[in-house]
Order: sequence, then structure tokens, then C-alpha cells
Amino acid sequence: MRIFGSSLSVAALLFSGFLAAAQAPGPSAAIAVPGSSSESCARLARLDLPNAAISSATAYERGAFSGPKAAFTGADMTAIYKMLPPFCRVVAHAHPSPDSDIAIEVWMPLTGWNGRLEGFGNGGFAGVIDYSAIGSLMLGFAAAATDAGHAGSPIDATWALGHPEKIEDFGHRGIHEMTRIAKAVVEQFYGSGAKHSYFFGCSDGGREALMEAQRYPADYDGILAGAPANNWTSLLTMAVVDTQALTATPASFIPQAKIPTIAKAVLAACDAQDGPADGIVNDPSQCRFDPATIECKADADANDCLTAPQAGALKTIYAGLHDAEGRSIFPGYLPGAEEGPGGWGLWITGPAPVASAMALFGTGYYSNMVYGKGWDYKTFTLDAGLRDARQKTAAALDAVNPDLSAFYGRGGKLILYHGWNDPAIPALSTVNYYNEVVAKAGASTANSFVRLYLVPGMQHCGGGPGATVLEHYTVQGPDENSNMHLALQNWVEKGTAPGTIIAVKTPGDHPTGAVTMSRPLCPYPQIAKYKGAGDPKSAESFTCAAPAK
Repeated sequence: MRIFGSSLSVAALLFSGFLAAAQAPGPSAAIAVPGSSSESCARLARLDLPNAAISSATAYERGAFSGPKAAFTGADMTAIYKMLPPFCRVVAHAHPSPDSDIAIEVWMPLTGWNGRLEGFGNGGFAGVIDYSAIGSLMLGFAAAATDAGHAGSPIDATWALGHPEKIEDFGHRGIHEMTRIAKAVVEQFYGSGAKHSYFFGCSDGGREALMEAQRYPADYDGILAGAPANNWTSLLTMAVVDTQALTATPASFIPQAKIPTIAKAVLAACDAQDGPADGIVNDPSQCRFDPATIECKADADANDCLTAPQAGALKTIYAGLHDAEGRSIFPGYLPGAEEGPGGWGLWITGPAPVASAMALFGTGYYSNMVYGKGWDYKTFTLDAGLRDARQKTAAALDAVNPDLSAFYGRGGKLILYHGWNDPAIPALSTVNYYNEVVAKAGASTANSFVRLYLVPGMQHCGGGPGATVLEHYTVQGPDENSNMHLALQNWVEKGTAPGTIIAVKTPGDHPTGAVTMSRPLCPYPQIAKYKGAGDPKSAESFTCAAPAK
């Protein structure tokens, strides 16, 4: 299960044996740095940093590091840790305010550094350093991660109550402090700064990615922002509104046993719109599924239909937020890919009322960042709630500024991606932000520094029935045509603007698995259209084209 977490760069932790061949193009495949030794690593403990302190600097031989279980899945990481090459691990704490304590780790290869730094974002409410994300170490990167200023579960926001400075750290300062410290540590250790710096994050990490582009445009040369929760206040307001709809009466709640019925009806209504009936809604924004079509007859209730209150709740979930005049405030969830372990049963409906991931995030946000312990979601009203949320937290948490002129002015490149069938953050939220960026910069300028890719059949940051592996590797290294991370590097370092990227499906969505399906991802607003013949599981059967008007 991914909770507002990243999904791409864990790939580097999942295999070994090809590191020399896997060095992506750049300043050099491996930069010789004679001073990067165990001794020079230990000396970093004495490095003087403004408003920060290094608590430890330790060199590990190959396979010697032992760390915690995976942050989001709880999986045992022992076998993966054994693959890690010799590296220097620096643990630091930043204190930009009297109430700040931002834990930061920087990992640097003792040999074979590729001259790059990569920073990683968080998931949910943060609170942990996700070691699985620092797998880029195996590809020769120096890497950095942070807990964003507090320790705790990514689904817990109690740390925020009464701590506005910690909300600032979570909102934007934590990642910036991580980057500031990582750059200083890297330069001290290797004797020169990184040639190129990259940031990757999905979900809350995608929000952090856009915060970096908007607030701290000099931090990174290339940013990969997946499924960004950048319109934080509106998103979690909608989470509360949807929770109200699902619990308006005892009859309103949609149990998990009915989700397959919804999924089947959506596919029947919209799957064949793009040509082949392949279990994937290619462009769900064009799907006009009406929940009323699966209402139960009379007063009946069964798993193969919805009661009238359940159909009403489903309409609310699809509709999104609207003001009193009916104007859209925030887009709702799109039909498709409701089933599966990463689908609606986890994120939207949950195993019981007020037990879904989004219900936990929405109520946690309002009770700890907006109102306080006495708040009751049942008394929530949209207009007042959203107004108070924006007044109290938007400045710290919302990354919605479309003016990226400072970022692109210094040559920054941004790739956005989002699963069309994300059940946590509606894909249309990212579409809307991208369109605002284009409108602000102008189409020609925007085309020079930003891309958006929408992934059919992808759920939250990965998973789902579509081709959802966006960072594929072979034994020779990154797959040139199927690696969004490499596409960003080539754009930054070679000036090669990304075009079509081939997403793939592998068993278990393993980044090095055999490809069982492929689908082209087209730069928005183009979409992949079926040619009318050929295997629908092959990218060769599709072409990128403008959407139908």
C-alpha cells in the first residue's frame, strides 16, 4: 500500500550487478574523487552548518548497512540493504525556527559518484525518512531525504496541533533545508558540488516538488512531480465532503463488496470508447457514467446494485466540489480502476465508515491543522471550512502558484505525471495546474520547460490495470524508451525534450520485470489513440494524437 508516497525510484534498490553499465549519461560515468574515503566521511561530523548540526557521519562497506523496514509497506529491507555499495551516510538536524527539528539524511557513494544529487519527497503527513527512496545510491547518485520536521506515521497529523512552525517545515521548509544541507555536505565530501541536482516526489512528494519549483527555484535543475497533492486545502476539504456523503445515513455507505459492481458498470459504459475493450478507460475525462444506471430495483439491496443513497454518495464523489452558484472549486474522482488493492476500497470508501485513507487524511488535517480537537466532521460546511482552511494553512501548504518564471529562467525542467484513475488525488487537479502554468508562461515558453503525462489505468503513484511502470530497467541499465527519470535527465543535461514515453506492465509492477504490456504516454494534451488494428497490449498499436473535440 502506498500512502501519498513515491513509486518510481525504489527501482534502484531492487536489483544489482549492472551499476557500471547503468550510469546514465551526464558529466561522466563515474567521477574520480580521491578524498571520498571512510576518513573524509568521518570528518563531515565536524562540518559547521548554519542552523543545523550533523549528528553522525559513518562510512559503510558493501552490504554492511542495516536499517528499518520499508516506510510504507513494512516490508523487510535486509536483502536490499545487503546490495548497497560502499557509501557515506550523514545524519543531520536542521533548526530554521525554535520549534523546528528536521531530520535529514544524505547518502553518498564512496566510489563511482556520477556527479549528481537527487532529493526525495515524502508521503502523507511525512514523519519518516523513506530509505527505499534513496535507492538511487546504487545508480551512483548522492541522495537525500527527510522526515519534513517531525517523527510519526504518515497518516498521523497530531504533531501539527499547536505547532505552526512545524506546519511550515512540513509544508515547504523541510525539503529546502534538506537540499541546502545536502549540497553543502556533497561539496565538502567530494571537493566539488553536484553538476546537476534532481528532485523526485509523488503525492505529498509531488506537492513538495512543486513547492521547490515555485518557492525555491534554484534548488534543482530537474523536477519530477507525480500525482501532486499541491492543492492541499481543497483536496482534503473534498475528503471531508466525500466522507460526509458516505455517512449521511447508515444506508449511504458503499461497502467494499459493491466496488466490483461499480467497476464493471464503468467499463461497460466507457471501456470501448477508445477502441479495444481492454479493461482500461483510456481517457476517463470523457466517460459519462451515471450511477443511477446501477440503482437497485424498488427497496432491494444487493452487491450487484446500489441503493439510492449509495448512488447519491457516488455522484458526489465523482462530482467534486462546487460553490453555492454551482461553479467548480475542485474536480472529483474519475471513473475507472475502482477495484484492486490500491483502489477505492483503500482510498475512498474504506473497510468501514470513516476508515478510508482519505477520510483519515481529511479529518486529521482539519482536527490538527485548522480547528482543533473539538472539531466534528459531521458539522462541517464547505464554504466556511474551505475559507478557514485557506486562511490558516494555504500559505504554508498549497503549491498552486502557476508562475514558474524564476525556475525556467535558470533553465529548470519539470515533468508532471498523474494516473488517470488515481483514487487519492484527482488527475484533473494536475491537468488544471498544468493549464494554468501554460496560460501564465505562454504556450511556447511552457513547451520549453514543462511536460505533463497522464497514465491510463494507473491508480495512486502506481498500480492499477494499465501500464503503470514508468521507470523500467534491463540488465544493461535504464530502458531508454521506458524511463521517465532518464527522460528528465536527458532534457536537463542534453537538451533533448521528452516526447512519447512508453509505460510498461510487468509482473507485480516490478521495475526490472519482463514486459507483458506497453502503452505510449503522450505529452498532454495529446492522447494515445488505438490505430484500429493490432495487439491492444502493445504500444505499437497506438499513436499519439490530439483529443477529439
